[in-house]
Amino acid sequence: MPERRSPPDPVEPIRVGRRPSHMNRNAAAPLPSVLPTAAHRAARRSRAARGADPLARLFAAQDGLVTRAQALAHGLSTDQVDRRLAARRWIPVHPRVYRHAAHRPSERSRVRAAVLWAGEGAVLTGAAAAWWWGLLPGAPAVVTVTVPRRRAPRSRAGVLVRRRDLDPLDVTTHDGVVVARPAAAVLDGAADPAVPGDALLDHVLGTGSVGVAELVEAHARNLGAHGSGVVGRMLAGASRRIAVRARHGLRALLAARGVRAWRTDVTVAGVLLDLAFPAARLAVEVHDPVDAGTGADGCGSAWRRAVLRRHGWRTLVVEPAELRCPEDLLARLHEAVTGHPAGPGGAAGRAAG
Repeated sequence: MPERRSPPDPVEPIRVGRRPSHMNRNAAAPLPSVLPTAAHRAARRSRAARGADPLARLFAAQDGLVTRAQALAHGLSTDQVDRRLAARRWIPVHPRVYRHAAHRPSERSRVRAAVLWAGEGAVLTGAAAAWWWGLLPGAPAVVTVTVPRRRAPRSRAGVLVRRRDLDPLDVTTHDGVVVARPAAAVLDGAADPAVPGDALLDHVLGTGSVGVAELVEAHARNLGAHGSGVVGRMLAGASRRIAVRARHGLRALLAARGVRAWRTDVTVAGVLLDLAFPAARLAVEVHDPVDAGTGADGCGSAWRRAVLRRHGWRTLVVEPAELRCPEDLLARLHEAVTGHPAGPGGAAGRAAG
């Protein structure tokens, strides 16, 4: 018969925790109850390696996207790239542009992918550029990219390609994407039939996101471009509406602050003034840089000011944006009326009278 073996003696478990009372209180503290395993250490090393991987950092910086050229430049071989695609670790978005499967698709990745696909010299323009700057609430369904005339990539689904050499003053880099500057982006976006252009211009001018002078300069640099005539008329209308609202806002501000001695629709030597302080012989004019040629009387601003000077009047020009800082505007108005700086305490408005 086979020999029967007795069971081994039980092994006393190692208890970690409270130190027995008989142990020396100066002895070293016990080890923690959960010791790091080899698997934990390997995972920690893997996470550290991923954090130090330049390609991983590129994915993170580009909303989970990479181009084939970028992957090869970071040391991957063509076979390694193809294996990642075959395993669906990388998902094609456009030809030679891939999204890492760990990154969920988003509007940002869709817009960025269009610029990456368009390649050298591509600039994000139009409504997508305005959205990239936060000037539109949503990204357009079709992303517009502009490439130099020497290149000729064809438009594809979701991407409209335009060939044009942009003025360097209208191009910058924002959040890792080469993009049209805000003024150029707004003007180009306003020309997009899918965008309410008048509302976009009113919004950016009303909030001060883009100054009217910037829009005028950008428009002048792009005369003759696609839709520039229509956009010019839209810009003139938006500037006129902003100036009208600024005139009403200035009157409301003067009335609310108790400013005295101002009048509206004052005529001086045939010149009709929207707002004036007759006692101080001061005309207040809200500037409309797009439509500055004619005033309420149908005459040019330079002619009106020359007539006023001959009759001993001065003109204070107010920019619509100044109404966003009413205290500064009232202080400036006080100094123009009285010839003295406004005193402390915010009494500039009442002192103007």
